[in-house]
Amino acid sequence: MSADLVTLMVAPNEPAAEEIRSLLQTDGIKSMQRKTNLAAAMTDAGTSAFGPREILVAAADLEAARALVVGG
Repeated sequence: MSADLVTLMVAPNEPAAEEIRSLLQTDGIKSMQRKTNLAAAMTDAGTSAFGPREILVAAADLEAARALVVGG
């Protein structure tokens, strides 16, 4: 992925983040997810699926990704 990533949105947990990423992928938009600081603090080892996740996309894809996720 590109070095200039931006946050598309924050999902409530890892399964929700992966569902959104799957939707983006079907439209050819690459993305990644990472724990927010809150999610990292919620777990000891940092390996839990609990807690909010940021969904990141390339800055150039942000508008298309928002349209796809929000529906407009």
